[in-house]
Amino acid sequence: VQLVESGGGLVQPGGSLRLSCEASGIVFSVYATNWYRQAPGKQRELVAGISSGGNINYIDSVRGRFTISRDNAKNMVFLQMNSLEPEDTAVYFCHVQSGFSRRFWGQGTQVTVSS
Repeated sequence: VQLVESGGGLVQPGGSLRLSCEASGIVFSVYATNWYRQAPGKQRELVAGISSGGNINYIDSVRGRFTISRDNAKNMVFLQMNSLEPEDTAVYFCHVQSGFSRRFWGQGTQVTVSS
């Protein structure tokens, strides 16, 4: 199983980035897909998730600014991030889960919001 993230980088406050995660080695359509982030000195937190059935949730701090989506035909999940703030600076991780024991993580991609 492999999850490969891309799309991170340095952006100014108010800017946008689109993260992508491509999965291989799993039946992607049956997995819930999530984006987590971890800022320096903080715990990893769930940012957004989309279930295999298409149900979506966000943490309050990103709702209205971030959009999660998935393309099962391409085994990919995306996170469109708009109106980025310095507080969004973190390493962002792709995560997929099916049931209790089948959980996989990507390697992470750095997002830095700074002027």
